[in-house]
Amino acid sequence: MARDIDYYGLLGVARDASEAEIRERFRALARDAHPDRAPAARKAEAEAKFQDLTEAVNVLTSPDRRKAYDFDLAASKGVSADADAVAQNYLTQGIAAYKERKFTEAAGNFQIVVGRNPRDVKAQHYLGLASARAGDVRTAVRAIEAAIAIEPHNGALLKDAGAIFRQAGLLLKAEKAYQEAIRWDPAAGDARKALEEIRVQRAGRG
Repeated sequence: MARDIDYYGLLGVARDASEAEIRERFRALARDAHPDRAPAARKAEAEAKFQDLTEAVNVLTSPDRRKAYDFDLAASKGVSADADAVAQNYLTQGIAAYKERKFTEAAGNFQIVVGRNPRDVKAQHYLGLASARAGDVRTAVRAIEAAIAIEPHNGALLKDAGAIFRQAGLLLKAEKAYQEAIRWDPAAGDARKALEEIRVQRAGRG
């Protein structure tokens, strides 16, 4: 993605323009900007501009790519507070989607946050939970492992890690996570129960 190009400015649409508005504007511009309509001397310039317009409409009409582009646009202004506010907004949106059981949408929001700040433990934790519930176990394991690396003594986090590892079939990792969860939160009865179930499960496999 060409971060030095303002796709909204290029298309002449507002930052909150709908997908339909963006597509309509692109069609209008594309007719005039098509390289076939340019004189031979300006063919290369016209092709480059048309390529930028095409990339702009492709990015701004894809919800995930548009979110990432908006984040980069805010960050490129050099105002870290703005970037932090944008990240917080995606985190808030992700949590809201997670509570509404829109797990794939939630994971997309959390993915954007951790892509910019891998040490955001809350985003990594929620990315693990949302991905697990969306069926993307590989991403879930990677995210929850990243969260544990940041906060290795967080009992609630370790308990959720145990559940994710168990879902992924990583029983040894799940057992260790539950053991650590009980170590840091001895009152976690559900972790004790899960630990016993895993030990029975592992014994059965043996």
